[in-house]
Amino acid sequence: MATKQKGSSNGVKQVEAPANGAPQLEIRNPVTQELIGYVPIHNAEEVRAAAERARAAQPAWEARSAKERAYMLRCWGDLLWQKRAELMRIIRSETGKNETGAFLEVYGVHTAALWLYHNAPRILRPQNRMPLIPVIQRAKVYFKPHGVVGCITPWNYPLYNGFIDLIPALVAGNSIVVKPSELSPFTTQFCVDLMVQAGIPKEVVQMVTGDGSTGAAVIDNVDYVSFTGSTATGRKVAERAAKRLIQYTLELGGKDPMIVLEDANLELAASGTIRSALENSGQACVSTERVYVTAPIYDKYIERLMFYARQIKIGAGDGFDVDMGSMTHEREVKRVEAHIKDAVEKGAELVYGGQRRPDLGPLFIEPTILTGVTHDMDVMREETFGPVIAIMKVKDADEAVRMANDSEYGLSGAIFTRNLARGEQLARMLRNGDIGINRTYAVAGSHALPWGGRKESGLGRRGGPEGLLRYVQPQSILIDTTIGAIPGLTLLDTLTFNTLLVLRVLRRYIPFL
Repeated sequence: MATKQKGSSNGVKQVEAPANGAPQLEIRNPVTQELIGYVPIHNAEEVRAAAERARAAQPAWEARSAKERAYMLRCWGDLLWQKRAELMRIIRSETGKNETGAFLEVYGVHTAALWLYHNAPRILRPQNRMPLIPVIQRAKVYFKPHGVVGCITPWNYPLYNGFIDLIPALVAGNSIVVKPSELSPFTTQFCVDLMVQAGIPKEVVQMVTGDGSTGAAVIDNVDYVSFTGSTATGRKVAERAAKRLIQYTLELGGKDPMIVLEDANLELAASGTIRSALENSGQACVSTERVYVTAPIYDKYIERLMFYARQIKIGAGDGFDVDMGSMTHEREVKRVEAHIKDAVEKGAELVYGGQRRPDLGPLFIEPTILTGVTHDMDVMREETFGPVIAIMKVKDADEAVRMANDSEYGLSGAIFTRNLARGEQLARMLRNGDIGINRTYAVAGSHALPWGGRKESGLGRRGGPEGLLRYVQPQSILIDTTIGAIPGLTLLDTLTFNTLLVLRVLRRYIPFL
């Protein structure tokens, strides 16, 4: 980043344009369009140098115990929490989200650091395994870090979606090259600076900024890639990583369904729909975008949904009383408008919202409810990524499950019913990575659970032991304790092995063996 800085009215460091005319990106507040600052577009050579610094620092970082690394990340999480007011201002200035959304990002990462502190050393501890000949052999499995992990992070949750992947990679003993979205780099910069304050060597976490070419250079210089973003870009990441035969995880798009059965608590279902669909103005891969309601309660559900939609306060205020903030980029608003237009032209009814609110800012759009939708509409097939709720009437639970599964995506979902056993049975029929029964955002905040998508929603899992172990490679070590003690040991090993095989075959026919 440029060295000259000056303060700005929103509390965010404002970086002046580089004097040398180097390529740069302007970062603007989506609500006010105020210029926050500039970041450089790092080229391939600069990214390579950053990766080399991270690689040089990695062995010493790995040499620390998992307990020590986890403790340092906990200290970082504590600093994050102490400085949450300043951090929340930065998040809001870059994304336009409301105060509650910014707070939840900080809270989620802080608690994730605590979970890793309490659990990572145990998960990463070497394991004893059963060898071929238990009497004279010992076997262990060690968990070795990949080396340098590249984290390419999104703009919609610049703190949570970035660091929920980055911190387990660090705890596992990897060094990092992180490339944040070109829309929200200052959140990442603030958090990386706090890592140095927490005692993590500055060379261990390298940050680069730029556009897609910078991200491509990251993939070319690391040993593992963690990517969060669109499905289209995820394919490009996978292709580039595959050429180098390096591993990767992809957290991609979603078109998350909700099923509301005839025995559902309508207040819970309707309020849950609003909360899930409008969180971060719908700019979340786990937002509810499709709702399938069984016919007997369809009209009552729509009535209660409209009631809760009317209670939503949208705006750019600093307080926690604002329910929904701005969208982040003009292209996202245009996609929302295109999906609404396509649905209405194909026969859907726009029963609530659907209009921009220029009186609040250039990227505000009202909560939107569409009824009478069908699966030939873009709003039911493509990721909308905005505050739009598309509702379809279905005959019964079987049709609801069939329609919910009729999607290229498979990230999250929800089922509302008073019959919990039936709800669990239906959940297991859905081809999604996680399902909430009488709850949306099922896995959010449950750091012990793995979370990730199926189909075109991604590969791999974050969270839980699974999310930590993706950042290591198992190394098996077998120790023969009798070497040199018994003459002809190689022959003995062979005879023992062959004898065990013969006994295993004979045991099928001679019960007492």
